[in-house]
Amino acid sequence: MLDKAAAVLDCYRPDGGAFRLTEITSQTGLSKTTAFRLCANLVRLGLLERNADTYRLGGKLFELGSLVPRRHDLRETALPFLQDLFEATHETVHLGVREGHEVVYVERIHGHQALSLPSRIGGRLPLTCTGVGKALLAFSGTDLADEVLAEPLPRLTPHTVTDPAQLRTALEKIQVSGLAYEEQEAALGVSCIASPVFDGPTAVAALSVAVPRARFHPAQLAPAVRTAALGLSRVLRSGGNV
Repeated sequence: MLDKAAAVLDCYRPDGGAFRLTEITSQTGLSKTTAFRLCANLVRLGLLERNADTYRLGGKLFELGSLVPRRHDLRETALPFLQDLFEATHETVHLGVREGHEVVYVERIHGHQALSLPSRIGGRLPLTCTGVGKALLAFSGTDLADEVLAEPLPRLTPHTVTDPAQLRTALEKIQVSGLAYEEQEAALGVSCIASPVFDGPTAVAALSVAVPRARFHPAQLAPAVRTAALGLSRVLRSGGNV
């Protein structure tokens, strides 16, 4: 189905003009019913815009396209710091960025012991259920925090914090310490410590170490996580030059 959706998007006009459903069916070989259904889904996602019986590329597609190089540059810049963090801990390391009320994982280095984690490169999880997400949320402005805490908080495990007051207190502690903790809130048996990465006043990313609950010793992990985050922030603020 993804290849069919891509084929529909490939029907765009070079001048950005609108195209009709008949053009889509003739260029893709799809039936009118299938093409119409795919277009409806793409409109819902913001990848296409519909006006009467014509379509044009949606703003969300250009927005996503502009994110690709930025995320690639961030990942390339962050990779040495993630590798150093992995060498210091031999545990699973993550790099994530915020998109809306979710964290999107840009990179992941697997630890020596396999962990059953819901995170994957390109995958998304709620900001409130992960260490990386909490670190991002704590340093993304009060308006976003108020917006997130005003909604029902998702629950991934029995340990997920779903009380807004409790989570707000946790965010305030993160703002003071620069460290975010997550204990079995995204996956049972796994705990995490994270720290924000800055390229300005708000966090542009966060990195973390995830470990089996039995080996979770925050006092030992915190210095390595903070050092990696501070080092990456320094490089980003200098324009990528060490």
